[in-house]
Amino acid sequence: MARISPLIILPPAIFAALAGLFAAGMLRENPDELPSALIGRKAPLTETGTLPGRAPFDPAMLADGEVKLVNFWASWCAPCRVEHPNFEALAEEGLTIYGINYKDNPDNAEDFLVELGDPYTAIGTDDGRVARDWGVYGVPETFVVDGEGRIVERMAGPVTQRSIAARLRPALKEASSR
Repeated sequence: MARISPLIILPPAIFAALAGLFAAGMLRENPDELPSALIGRKAPLTETGTLPGRAPFDPAMLADGEVKLVNFWASWCAPCRVEHPNFEALAEEGLTIYGINYKDNPDNAEDFLVELGDPYTAIGTDDGRVARDWGVYGVPETFVVDGEGRIVERMAGPVTQRSIAARLRPALKEASSR
């Protein structure tokens, strides 16, 4: 009886494993978005800088008992301009939104807020350290944080009407039911 060498089976097995891995990656809800390791964990309490003339962000605000958003944004970020009217509308509904201004010139950030409005309850500034601790890959990124300061959802890219309906509202509901 002829014996089959294990080396003959190895290439098809490796191919099948890689094909399964690639298929799983392509079939995710948003294949372009990297998952966050912080979902379900307490939000990082890294101190931020302040934007002159605006209410300062204090990380202790994250565990105030209320559901809120934390939005990383910048004046030089075109998608941040796209999502900004949605944050204005959400703030008008009474949702607390904290802004973290990422690697931006304070004068440009101020001009951005004067031009488009300020939906933020408080604003912190970041030279990159805060974003790193939150696992931010680029702006805009938005996090849903529950009343105990745990991250419930991470949304990379601009918050659009479609993502509000499909992801943000369900995440807000989940966060408020905890």
